[in-house]
Amino acid sequence: MTTDSHATAGEAGSTDWADKHYLLVDDFIGIRILLRESLRNLGARHIDQAASGGEAMKLLAKTRYDVVLCDYNLGEGKNGQQVLEETRVRNLTAPSSVWLMVSAEKSVESVMGAAEHQPDAYLIKPITEGVLLTRLNRVWHKKQVFREIDQACMEKDYLRAAKLCDAQIELNKLHALELLRMKASLLLKSGEPEKARAVYEKVLAERDYSWAKAGLGKIRMNNGEHEAARQIFQGVIVENKYYIDAYDQMAVAYQLMGQHEEACGVLEKAARLSPNSVPRQRNLGLAALKVGNVSMAEKAFRKCISIGEFSVMKTPDAYLGLARVCGLKKDAKEALQWLLLAQREFPPEQIGLRAKITEGMVHHETGDYRRARKCGDELEAMLAEDPARPEKSICMELATLLFAVGVKDAPASLLCYVVKNNHDNQVVQDEVQKIFDKAKMGDEGTSLIIAARKEASDLMNKGVLLWKTDKLNEAVAWMRAAREKLPNNLRILFNSAQIIVSFLEQRGYQAELAVEAMEVLLYVDKIAPGQQRFAQLMEQLVQLTPPLGPEPAVEVPEKAPSAPEKGGKSVRERAG
Repeated sequence: MTTDSHATAGEAGSTDWADKHYLLVDDFIGIRILLRESLRNLGARHIDQAASGGEAMKLLAKTRYDVVLCDYNLGEGKNGQQVLEETRVRNLTAPSSVWLMVSAEKSVESVMGAAEHQPDAYLIKPITEGVLLTRLNRVWHKKQVFREIDQACMEKDYLRAAKLCDAQIELNKLHALELLRMKASLLLKSGEPEKARAVYEKVLAERDYSWAKAGLGKIRMNNGEHEAARQIFQGVIVENKYYIDAYDQMAVAYQLMGQHEEACGVLEKAARLSPNSVPRQRNLGLAALKVGNVSMAEKAFRKCISIGEFSVMKTPDAYLGLARVCGLKKDAKEALQWLLLAQREFPPEQIGLRAKITEGMVHHETGDYRRARKCGDELEAMLAEDPARPEKSICMELATLLFAVGVKDAPASLLCYVVKNNHDNQVVQDEVQKIFDKAKMGDEGTSLIIAARKEASDLMNKGVLLWKTDKLNEAVAWMRAAREKLPNNLRILFNSAQIIVSFLEQRGYQAELAVEAMEVLLYVDKIAPGQQRFAQLMEQLVQLTPPLGPEPAVEVPEKAPSAPEKGGKSVRERAG
């Protein structure tokens, strides 16, 4: 304790608060005045104020603030949690900026809700000038320790960020534990699970920490050991029932094993503990709808819409889900009202196809088969006009509706497309099989799934074979065509990027190809963030990029570069 006190005192004397920019967000002018005077007593000169969440967002979009003091409850519009949430999503503050959440709320759900979006500190009113100075100093200097690391993270350079953690551990023993936690997380993102495991085990050898155990669980889950991961997350929850991330991760483990009832139960418990998370309420609603728990789905979707009205995390899912719920309850009128509201809230390119699918399902579930068939015909025409296919869940919903209204070929083709893009995902294939079974096409569906899986595997393996036989030009072109056919197949996307990297290593740097590989990897990170191979390939690309433009072609290295994955196995294990 003495060391921490001395450190804080030293830090207080070394900080120049005068040249920093501050934003005070509170709907009560009296509180803003008190906070402003406290900051002025520190020497602060540049202080802006906002009386609402909307006003705060406008100021945050214009100015890079060093310090933000934001109240949790801001009256009408966005609350403090939603302001912080949107600021994080839009990167409106620098990695070194300090965010202090201020509130009179002491309830567990309020504190946990705000904490999930990671403010730098949570201050309970009333706040004295002494408390403000102490917390501000402590957090400010901690943020400076992590500044370069956070900047590297924002640039998705996770390996460099992990190395920076080591450097800071040597300089800042006071923050060693937090730096180790961040380092392990970064190693996971960088595709180095064994190195991350070593960090977690080193920490656990000293003391039991929930985050370190949860980290080991994530490694197990990434390795496909879903049941072992589930057991670890369950153990974390038993020891610390407020460790919300463990609930979310355990739900994912259950879903990966196809145990949707269990996933739903875990999400329900998490939502009771921290009910103000828009994504969690949405996930709970979707999970409940999947297992036919209509009342739970309705409650979750209504809560999601309520808390998400002013949130940057708002999506059409809850609106469409609630329309489905109303359809299942035979209330077509309310279902169509929610559909209309969704179409007003979201742009056509985001909502159009899904709204039409949901409308067809509502008509079918409420017994209006004529209108359901009309929706099916319109959707079938849309599929014929546009060769591009939507993402997996939408394809499966669309296929379900089309089968229900009597269409056969189009939904079967959609489901084959889903299988081809997930040819190594047994859980997805089992879900596709259930849709065929429900349509009374069980045996035919099984044959179609086997054929689709083989087609995708053959398509990928041909590219790998071309690579292995040193036909790099043909391999790059083949995988480019494979990406066009199966744009969401992660194995094909990663192997395509890997083959381009191999080309650059063997034949010399070409800017256009490097850009192509980068675009492929960024697309993967968009549709499936957190993949282990992403950081590795990004690092290889960075190393290959000349500092001052393209260099002359290099000779083929004596040692062959790492091979892409082929079939169901990795040609070379890249982790660890």
